[in-house]
Amino acid sequence: MRPPGTLALWVLAALAVLYTLYFASSLLIPVVVALLFSLLLSPLVNALKRFHIPRSISAIVLLACIGGPIALLGMELAEPAEKWAKRLPEIGRELTDELDSLTESLSPTQQQAEPAPAPEPAPVERSGFNWFGWFDDDEEAAPATPAPAVQEEQKSQGAVTERLLQGGLELMISFVSAAPFVLVQLLTFVILVLFQLSFGPRLWQSAIEIFPRVRDKRQAVLVVARVQRELSRYIVTVSLINIGLGITTAAVLWLLGVEDALLWGALVGLLNFAPYVGPLVAVCILALAGAVQYGLVAAALIPALAYFSINLLEAQFVTPLVLGRNMRLNPLLLVLWLIVWGWLWGAAGVLLAVPLLVCLKLAAQQLGVMEYWVKLIETRA
Repeated sequence: MRPPGTLALWVLAALAVLYTLYFASSLLIPVVVALLFSLLLSPLVNALKRFHIPRSISAIVLLACIGGPIALLGMELAEPAEKWAKRLPEIGRELTDELDSLTESLSPTQQQAEPAPAPEPAPVERSGFNWFGWFDDDEEAAPATPAPAVQEEQKSQGAVTERLLQGGLELMISFVSAAPFVLVQLLTFVILVLFQLSFGPRLWQSAIEIFPRVRDKRQAVLVVARVQRELSRYIVTVSLINIGLGITTAAVLWLLGVEDALLWGALVGLLNFAPYVGPLVAVCILALAGAVQYGLVAAALIPALAYFSINLLEAQFVTPLVLGRNMRLNPLLLVLWLIVWGWLWGAAGVLLAVPLLVCLKLAAQQLGVMEYWVKLIETRA
């Protein structure tokens, strides 16, 4: 029987871990991304090591080969991304006007129920001198005051437009202010990847050899190598699937004549790292892009429907066929996991949540620990 304070200690430990993950996000996010990226490149570095190429040189060459195309793609997407960021207030105003006109067209009964304005009295011709003529002239020269309902509608539209402009300005300011911090995190990421690929494997082997608690050192080395191999295989496979999804989506949208198809392809490929949530966000963004390009008509749903069809084929056939048992995750637990990591690390946490969960599950399977938790995670309907 467990001591009475064991449960309280576990709860306190869990709260301490959540507290650390939340407040140390700026430090932990580049470390975790660098670790996953190192697992992605480690098979290639190990293969080049067999040809007597030093790990540090192969790591630099691989980062340059991967970072070059990514940098070119970022430069290519910078202009359309900046254009859409500047158009956010304009898009909001256009959608507001379209929705207002659609609402007015769908409510003709209300317009018919409104009483017709009374006819204005005909002007009275005056002859001779009138002592009250001065006051009559002022009344005729005064501008007509709009009705209270019209004033309220104009005020609400002005408030909506002002709020949209303010929101777009705040978004641009947040992007500009976050640029130095993002550059620092990017530099940290590159340095960590280089050092992990160059000195990480030797560090693991030295730790196994030095610490006396590890009795079967050969078995421990084999287990670590097996875990690393399985994790690398999963990350490489998922990355290739998402890249293929992004390229296919961009090609289909380009054939359909959608503006900035390459931007949307890169976006949906990145969002696909977050199941359920990522595709839903991508569908909403493509529906908005279609509404901006085509207006509030049925053709505006074509980009979203095209992506939804491609993503449905990928999620139902390609990914389960390629990954197999590795993607057996309970949907409810997966959504809760995404919510927790989204709360902890924001958008980066949502994108990293599923790779982290699968990596933990694979590591537990290879190490033979937490068997009941692994079975619970793999429970399907």
